[in-house]
Amino acid sequence: MAFSSKIITCLLLLTVYMAALTESHITCGIVTSTLAQCMGYLTNSYSVPSDYCCAEVKSLNQMAPTTPDRQQVCKCLKAVAKENEGFIQIELVGTLPTICGVSVPYPFSFSTNCDKISTAV
Repeated sequence: MAFSSKIITCLLLLTVYMAALTESHITCGIVTSTLAQCMGYLTNSYSVPSDYCCAEVKSLNQMAPTTPDRQQVCKCLKAVAKENEGFIQIELVGTLPTICGVSVPYPFSFSTNCDKISTAV
């Protein structure tokens, strides 16, 4: 009897652990805050993003190591870009990782399918 309760306890812990791996801790507020530091570039007011903008992009990339995190960042980027369409230029959002020296496993655009993004580079 004690052995079966240990197995059940282990299975419950494993289930909780696996559920945690499928959820993102990234919020759209974090993504929006990051993009706010890049507005000069994203509105085409500046030809290159600032060092502070790139530092924020790198920080966001480090905060999103898992597939659910990266999918959430992608969804938030699309939502923010859509909400600000005409104010920020979506193609410039997609150039931030490259310009800032960050490797992401997907090109970003309105047509990006965020649900198919993984952590593989």
